[in-house]
Amino acid sequence: MGVYEELGVKPIINATGVFTRLSGCLMPPEVVQAMVEASKQFVCIEELQYAAGKVIAEITGAEAGYVCTGAYSGIVLSIAACITGLDPEKMNRLPNTEGMKNEVIMEKAHRNSYDHGVEAAGGKIVEVGLAYGCQPGEMEAAINEKTAAIFFFPDRPGDMISLEEAVRIGHKHDIPIVVDAAGKLDEPSCLQSYVATGADLVLFSGGKWMQGPQSTGIIAGRKDLISAIALQHLDMDVTPAVWTVPHELIPVDELPFIPRMGIGRGFKAGKEEIVAVVTALRLFAQKDHEAERAIWEERLHYIVDHLAEVPQAKTEFLPAGVYRRGVPHARISLDLRALGMTGTDFMLKLKLGDPPIHPIEQEIGQGTIVINPWGLVEGTPEAIVKRIKEIVAEAQG
Repeated sequence: MGVYEELGVKPIINATGVFTRLSGCLMPPEVVQAMVEASKQFVCIEELQYAAGKVIAEITGAEAGYVCTGAYSGIVLSIAACITGLDPEKMNRLPNTEGMKNEVIMEKAHRNSYDHGVEAAGGKIVEVGLAYGCQPGEMEAAINEKTAAIFFFPDRPGDMISLEEAVRIGHKHDIPIVVDAAGKLDEPSCLQSYVATGADLVLFSGGKWMQGPQSTGIIAGRKDLISAIALQHLDMDVTPAVWTVPHELIPVDELPFIPRMGIGRGFKAGKEEIVAVVTALRLFAQKDHEAERAIWEERLHYIVDHLAEVPQAKTEFLPAGVYRRGVPHARISLDLRALGMTGTDFMLKLKLGDPPIHPIEQEIGQGTIVINPWGLVEGTPEAIVKRIKEIVAEAQG
């Protein structure tokens, strides 16, 4: 009996893509082995973080890097670093930011569920522009003596300010740019391009396209800001005079005192997670992404071709860029009237079947199912086709 069966949990077919609620990703064997090996010895976490950060910096092109526990924790840590800099007195006061630079500028169109992390760090979000666009002058006009950072969510549709323009505006006023690139590695070049554009801190999920542990993320960016992140994240139960933390990570001699446990302390990263996400990052940087896309296309074409004979299901292959940048998809449009059911009925039959199948569900109200191939493995396209045919046959009596 497997570990999931023992707990009474059914493994699913993930046709949605990289989603935390669907348990993230499947880690490559090398990543799993790295976790196992890391679990067998003790290390100083600050030394391990520094070593991991050097790998992150080398691959992304940044000055420094750091491992966090998911991109959301990276938001909290990054905004905290922008607010406090290397001032331990300010660190000790968070999330109370009264009297500090605490305003974080965001385009209105960039607002999303995850920007709550800005406020968790003590930041005050200042919206600029409208839901359909923003002009550079609107962003620049919002900058004042209270501005701590510009928070940027890249590749939004519409007439938005480019990252290049946001960087120009921010750096003109000595304001750091924080980029939430959590799920942006469907386009692998983003691993380096946001840093190359001049962003001061860039956050990536470790448990999505990178295929590291779901509880991980990485931050790439300016050395001083990474140091401020480390000071608010690491275990500060230390004796300063004999603390052997690498000076390149935390310049202890330059601080008036060591802060107490920081606002990010609850986001601790274990040795197994740090080693594993670095392993995953190296594999991702070396991967043949074109070959991977070819496999995705083959699996999608199987689904489209084998459902073409079902008159109640119109199928369509969508090349990369139509539904999501970098990833092809398949669209299945159901004739709900002929089937005598609602889209919700059909989706629940997929999700509650055996095996449970979870496609993209946002368009199900219109009778449309979208298949993302990223989570499909050998045998799952066949299982999807079989189950859809079963549901149609049951509906036809």
